[in-house]
Amino acid sequence: MKIAVIGTGYVGLVTGTCLAETGNNVTCVDINKQKVQMMQQGQVPIYEPGLETMFHRNIIEGRLHFTSDLAEAIADATIIFMALPTPPGENGSADLSYVLNASKDIAQMITSYKVIVTKSTVPVGTADKVKAVFEQNTDVEVAIVSNPEFLREGVAVEDFMKPDRIVVGTTDERARELLSELYAPYVRQGNPIIFMDERSSELTKYAANSFLATKITFMNEIANLSELLGANVDMVRLGIGADDRIGKRFLFPGIGYGGSCFPKDVQALARSAEENTYDFKILKAVMDVNETQKTVLVDKLSDYFQNDLEGKKFAIWGLAFKPETDDIREAPSLYIIKALVARGAKLVVYDPEAMSNVKNLLGDVVEYADSQYEALVDADALLILTEWSVFRNPDFEKISNSLKNKVIFDGRNLYDLAKMTELGFYYSSIGRSVVDSLHKQFIQ
Repeated sequence: MKIAVIGTGYVGLVTGTCLAETGNNVTCVDINKQKVQMMQQGQVPIYEPGLETMFHRNIIEGRLHFTSDLAEAIADATIIFMALPTPPGENGSADLSYVLNASKDIAQMITSYKVIVTKSTVPVGTADKVKAVFEQNTDVEVAIVSNPEFLREGVAVEDFMKPDRIVVGTTDERARELLSELYAPYVRQGNPIIFMDERSSELTKYAANSFLATKITFMNEIANLSELLGANVDMVRLGIGADDRIGKRFLFPGIGYGGSCFPKDVQALARSAEENTYDFKILKAVMDVNETQKTVLVDKLSDYFQNDLEGKKFAIWGLAFKPETDDIREAPSLYIIKALVARGAKLVVYDPEAMSNVKNLLGDVVEYADSQYEALVDADALLILTEWSVFRNPDFEKISNSLKNKVIFDGRNLYDLAKMTELGFYYSSIGRSVVDSLHKQFIQ
């Protein structure tokens, strides 16, 4: 099948590459000519495990192509995927200008039946708006489909190739048949393709992300309460996660959710509710709690150093909003860095993949280390902000010898409390007792 994918961000590039992997002829189009040239030369513009190998294989096999010419990309395509940004506007609602402008451009170019698939996360009613744009700009028959993505950064290729479900919103029978054929190779193990109307499909995406964000935030609230009550949130997590009505996933406490999806999707759904005179109280609380949670480590750090961070040097491990990605959009690390710099602290940072993105954003506001241990030298404390695997079993002797003080503030609960006591650290994490090894005790 001949496919066009408009937009080569995380969703677009993974979608295009994975569709080519099952034998389709895919052309990805992007207005950024420099980026297109890079991809044509075999350079993957994002870090996503497993993507590079598949990317190169399909270019070599002649199934994956890149262009900045929209007309060229869609000319022979049967299905056109739009994977365009929908950033939050000033009032929190999703900005649909990229989607609607692309729809107008496509409408003015097509000469035969096309299936127009919105992969972007869009508010309920967007399919109607896209349909109206096509009706205003062409007499050619099209089917407008909502097909939200459920890709997790860091495992996006696996999620696309082996989805737990595929959601397709369409009332067009021909489009349904084409998408059933297209997606058949990905659901051979029996996971469902769920067909529904366009509005339900659009809401499904927002509902899924908002529920997961709520689950994370609820666990962060439990973690904060655990500290006050002298409970251990790790034990609470195990206790409730064993209930299959709740499940084990998204129950790890930390320093708040970030990334390209959860923040803007929660905000957009709350805004959509407001526009329809519905007060979505839960989502408002989720956003408020998450905003506070992002800088909870700053408060802990400030308390330890008696509200005097001026001139203190801190090492930071982890900048990406989650491991296995270089994405720093809405990453808690950025909020923590901003807060610490405002209080006069000096920061040396390290991340396995996200360093260049932070450099592009922050410049020389912080110092960048070449390794996780280099960042520690003469630092007053270590802050762990992303749970990369390489941080889980570090050389604690190196940490002890490099840090000025054996002090760790862990926003991801990577280490065992008893072990940190044995090693002689002051160790403060989320929702657990503080280890103060100077006095050989846990502080409630």
